[in-house]
Amino acid sequence: MKNVLRFSVLLTIFTVAFAATALPQNSSHNPTWWDKYTYLAKKGPLGEGGSISSISFGSNVDLSNECGPQSETYITLNSRAPKMLAAGSNEIFRLPMRGYFSGNAGSSWGGVDLPLPPAIGTNGIDFGSDPTLAFDSQGNLFYGYIVVFFGNGSGVNGTEIAVARSTDGGKSYSSVNFFGFESGSNHFNDKPMITADINQNSPFRDNVYIAWDAAAGGSIGGGVRFATSTNHGANFTSVRVDDPNGPGRSIGASPAVGPNGEVYVAWNDYAANAIKFNRSFDGGKNWDIPRTISSKSIPFDIGIPAESFRRALVYPSLGVDCSNGTYKGRIYASWMDLTSSGTTDIFVSYSDNYGRDWSTPAPVTDQLTFPVDRFNHWMSVDPVTGDVNVAFYDTRNDTTGQRFMTDYYLAHSTDGGQTWSSPDIRVSNVSSNEHDCGGIFPCSGINYGNQQGDYEGLVSYSGLSYPIWTDSRRQMDTITGCSRNLAMEEVFSAKVNPH
Repeated sequence: MKNVLRFSVLLTIFTVAFAATALPQNSSHNPTWWDKYTYLAKKGPLGEGGSISSISFGSNVDLSNECGPQSETYITLNSRAPKMLAAGSNEIFRLPMRGYFSGNAGSSWGGVDLPLPPAIGTNGIDFGSDPTLAFDSQGNLFYGYIVVFFGNGSGVNGTEIAVARSTDGGKSYSSVNFFGFESGSNHFNDKPMITADINQNSPFRDNVYIAWDAAAGGSIGGGVRFATSTNHGANFTSVRVDDPNGPGRSIGASPAVGPNGEVYVAWNDYAANAIKFNRSFDGGKNWDIPRTISSKSIPFDIGIPAESFRRALVYPSLGVDCSNGTYKGRIYASWMDLTSSGTTDIFVSYSDNYGRDWSTPAPVTDQLTFPVDRFNHWMSVDPVTGDVNVAFYDTRNDTTGQRFMTDYYLAHSTDGGQTWSSPDIRVSNVSSNEHDCGGIFPCSGINYGNQQGDYEGLVSYSGLSYPIWTDSRRQMDTITGCSRNLAMEEVFSAKVNPH
């Protein structure tokens, strides 16, 4: 990128201006990309990413295997060719988003950078954040993310939504649509999540849907936005789906599609301190009145011992049983909340009447006799078997006595989320510790810009699950060609048969 060499100088010029915007540096409600910005402001970016070769660590695979840390992972699967997987992550030391692709059910992976639009203004710069991916029924892959624009001395110029399209399983992205621009003085697009209607009986088959929150308020309010494409991502039409008269204090919108084309979205309304939900029966054009899935204890995020520099975000993951099984059409929502003992856990609620009423929330994890934190979850409902799977970070294997060490785990239900198999399945085969710098230099914990980020990913299909997460086991590895000689947080995945 031609402007990269100027980046460090320009950031020095406009850092002060940015700090005076609507996003104060110490606010826990800053968007995730703030961490990436603050790192780049001090250090400047690495250059463009090249081709990679993933590395196996037993049952775990390091997809990224590249210079610098990654965060916020997402994964999807092509139902037409179930061995074809695609994934994405944030880059913290570089500007673009990173895409990953596999044609052998995740045994090995390649990588590619996602496109960025031209910067705004003379000597401007922009970067990507917040990955989300989905295949349609024809095998087209859609990669959603946000683009953040910075100016020369003028702070944030704005943000917009990006949806890039690949026709070769994520090896390349031949087209991209940028839309929904909001100026930096108004509010910020954040946390997009994408899905596609792949249901054979749906009148809206192959519609592509993306939901996000327009954080930080502004003259036209914040709120939850939902965009629909009926032409394979070429154009998107957006609407607001939360209460238009409300304060617009929402985060983490998650869309899902029912077996007959019903469209659903859930989000964290942190003003009401509740997980909220809405539905559409006409392909996302018109929406019902928002409903409450559940109240909760943690409004926005929470500090937990395992996170040395950031906080764990509260958001829902929404899914629908589109199989031909007993619970076809059942909607599931999962989220993190506080337990009576003061730790965090992952809870699930479900609805059998299109989201009108919801079951009492219940934990999906092993209930242990000692304190354990769970966070950064994702849920996937298997469209073939109807099984419900939830992946999450878990501190049960900590040996420090302070709940610092994390592993990634999978919980599994075969009866519609009413009971969960025990013990939970340990997915990661090495524990991580975000407080451990490896003894090479003094520090109180790893802070490479974003740690694990706000969420991780999971996709399940035909009895197999593919969780994806960030992992700091390689934090002191030297990777050939890395000018800073640190791998830091890497993107890991695994193939899990929970049966």
